[in-house]
Amino acid sequence: MECTVKWVDGMSFVAETGSGHVLNMDGAPEGGGRNLAPRPMETLLAGAGGCTAYDVVLILKRSGQDVRGCQIRMQAERAETDPKVFTKIHLHYIVRGRNLRPALVESAIKLSHTKYCSATAMLARTAEITHDYELVDDLL
Repeated sequence: MECTVKWVDGMSFVAETGSGHVLNMDGAPEGGGRNLAPRPMETLLAGAGGCTAYDVVLILKRSGQDVRGCQIRMQAERAETDPKVFTKIHLHYIVRGRNLRPALVESAIKLSHTKYCSATAMLARTAEITHDYELVDDLL
């Protein structure tokens, strides 16, 4: 895996991933940024959310579940001193579908956290990661 990060100006940066995608990042105004894009730590948190959501959807589909949506609301706390690593992360999964089996949703989330999601596995080395979920039955 490769990535190139280039300083643009102020505290703005552009990352180009090995797969050819571009991601902009910027700092907060108090740090010299212009608030034009997500902060680097926000992109790290978003990446972890994307990683575990990917796992959960894939596992549920392979389990024969009629999953139609997956959203994760994340709350994170950081250390007060440098390096300001994540110390707590809570993930609230909202899984939407038809006749979803709660036991399979819970199992998919646990498998993501214990076996498949490399992003949350790395973050778990500094942060206490907790989760809960809710199911939304898609009646139509």
